[in-house]
Amino acid sequence: MKFKSSDFVFQIFALLGSIILVHAIYVAIIRPNADALIEEQLAREAAGETYVQQRSIYIVMKDYEQEACFVLMLWAMAIMGLKAHRSIRERKLLDKALLNISEGTPILPEDTRDLSRPIQALPEEERSYLVPRALLTALQRFGSTKNVAAVSNSVKEVCETEGDRLDSELAMVRYITWAIPSIGFIGTVRGIGEALSQAHKAVEGDIAGVTVSLGVAFNSTFIALVISIVIMFFTHQLQLMQERLVLDTQNYCDNRLLRFLKIS
Repeated sequence: MKFKSSDFVFQIFALLGSIILVHAIYVAIIRPNADALIEEQLAREAAGETYVQQRSIYIVMKDYEQEACFVLMLWAMAIMGLKAHRSIRERKLLDKALLNISEGTPILPEDTRDLSRPIQALPEEERSYLVPRALLTALQRFGSTKNVAAVSNSVKEVCETEGDRLDSELAMVRYITWAIPSIGFIGTVRGIGEALSQAHKAVEGDIAGVTVSLGVAFNSTFIALVISIVIMFFTHQLQLMQERLVLDTQNYCDNRLLRFLKIS
């Protein structure tokens, strides 16, 4: 519950920080430059000047849909960064000898209490990690059941449960990945709607409003799809990191504990 509440608080502050940061960049840099470029283009068109219109990144990014997409991108990156940081910290425990067992030394059921003490002496945060939990569960199960097969199943269950938990905690990131293209599509619908509302001006020869509205439609979709591809890449990398952690933890328990267990 402590980790869940801290995660919720982190996500709230990460969202607020993303909104403030992205909006500040848009107000200070992106929209002023975009407005200046649009005014320059309109002035040239009004003067009848022949020129090749340049596609500027400021104009592509200037609308509110794109701003919302970048806010969600930073929010997702912050959530994934926190989870990746925790996975890296948990992985460091795999390099430590949490059990003082010499090669070839058998572990009997009556030895489990002594072996559990170094793990129980770990700091509270480290004790909640997957490796200590799996080892403690295995030792307690072996001490109570004196059955190696039951110990192996308990380790497998702990690892599978952790894998399901980690996968479920990516639900918010998956929602953001789905929401970003949807916001881009909203921009597309808005832009096309504005373009259709100015169709009568295009018939009269004034196509400036129509082109600007169509720019909103296509630019929002373009930015949303690019951001979605980036987030999906990092999501799959994080998921791979977490799956490897679970599998390596199971192998750690097999190599450092299960193969030493003896009934008598």
